[in-house]
Amino acid sequence: MSQTVHRITIGEAPPSRLDKALARDVPEATHLSRSRLSKLITDGAVSKDGVVLTDIKAKVAEGDIYEIVVPDAVDVETLPEAIPLDILYEDEDLLVVNKPAGMVVHPAPGSYAGTLVNALLHHFGGDLSGIGGEKRPGIVHRIDKDTSGLLVVAKSDAAHHGLADQFAAHTAERTYRAICYGVPDRGDPRLRGIKGVSFEPGNVIKITTQLARHKTDRQRQAVLFNGGRHAV
Repeated sequence: MSQTVHRITIGEAPPSRLDKALARDVPEATHLSRSRLSKLITDGAVSKDGVVLTDIKAKVAEGDIYEIVVPDAVDVETLPEAIPLDILYEDEDLLVVNKPAGMVVHPAPGSYAGTLVNALLHHFGGDLSGIGGEKRPGIVHRIDKDTSGLLVVAKSDAAHHGLADQFAAHTAERTYRAICYGVPDRGDPRLRGIKGVSFEPGNVIKITTQLARHKTDRQRQAVLFNGGRHAV
């Protein structure tokens, strides 16, 4: 199997762990996401000074040079699949689809079938923007495999350009909702360093943000960007 070798030099003030440092400093042109880099590390494809590293949490330092061996992509045809889609909105330029958890957005190594793109090809065929190429028709943005939520899919190239510009300029608003099951352990390291989370005496976890009742959606509370009171 053919492969490509990338040499990455860690820049100033790097994150403390290997996967995060590589994700920050790897050139965008490599198209290597943090999750992809993490898998390459655990697969033994990352080395420093000839020593293979398999721990994604390995310590890094400024000036470290790493080699990443990436197997070249297998040319697998992306085929339409009769997968149901939950389409919430559609017009001649775009559509909004509710992606379920467990579904990959587009084909990638290890996930060449059962993706959102496979479903889109079945339902829309060639009526999708071609800017993303054969593997990503209509795809402007992504959410993780295990995350459910809304994705905007471009049907026209004009819509694709407009949506991409909004995401690049961070003018498109995104809202995420997380559900907590059980009571988080005060010492859980996954909660450390999260903005707005602090730990009080007596095993109390305090989350501070601006909360208030939504004006139109009568849910219990909503985040306000202006005004409101800090709530615990």
